[in-house]
Amino acid sequence: MEFRPCIDIHNGSVKQIVGGSLKDQDDQARENFVAVQDAAFYARLYQEYQLKNGHIILLNPAFSTYYNATKKQALAALRAYPGGLQAGGGITPENAGEFLDAGASHVIVTSYVFQGGQIQYDRLQELAQKVGAGHLVLDLSVRARDGRYYIVTDRWQNYTKVELTEQTMEDLSVFCDEFLVHAVDVEGQASGIEDPVVELLGNWGKIPITYAGGVHDFEDLEKLKRLGKNKVHVTIGSALDLFGGNMQFEEVIRFVGK
Repeated sequence: MEFRPCIDIHNGSVKQIVGGSLKDQDDQARENFVAVQDAAFYARLYQEYQLKNGHIILLNPAFSTYYNATKKQALAALRAYPGGLQAGGGITPENAGEFLDAGASHVIVTSYVFQGGQIQYDRLQELAQKVGAGHLVLDLSVRARDGRYYIVTDRWQNYTKVELTEQTMEDLSVFCDEFLVHAVDVEGQASGIEDPVVELLGNWGKIPITYAGGVHDFEDLEKLKRLGKNKVHVTIGSALDLFGGNMQFEEVIRFVGK
């Protein structure tokens, strides 16, 4: 288990938001925290502590009036910490190279691959060939529906018909280096982790997986370590003191280990 830091960028600022509140219309989101510092500040901080494989997420769509400001922040952070961070949000074969050239170790993809509610394997193969499976992270972020967890796209707004299962992860793992899984229903709420999601990830656990969503104290980290069989990495957002929360950054690093 590793601590994987994050930099979420929305409307040109580093933020922590309630994941389920994000709307493309009028670039809306319910905010937990808006940083004074820019994205490059956090990138340099993570570099100072030798934390790798954190992720930068661009939370504005390409058609947003804020997209260029958000993208500018993301690219500056990648250049500040070359090879130390992953980048996601609207990634396609056409623009993936720009983020990799700026210093991203991996690009993170969901919506391009999950079109029409299904896995589009032709798109997935194209992307894997373009950037290399070793530089590709598939975002399998999920929301609950009828007692099951389905992968969601378009900044977590739209359900696919693809259920997160061990077989789904098995099928997709040959095309990528890692998975990133936000439990969207608890994302940004610091109200506790989604136990069934973590348990599923830990039971499979054949490639690196980072879990995000709901961590609010060290008991959550202990439970995540146990349910994830010490194989599931963790991101902490709103609960971290860097983003206005109560969990101290350095204590988290000591608890989880680099």
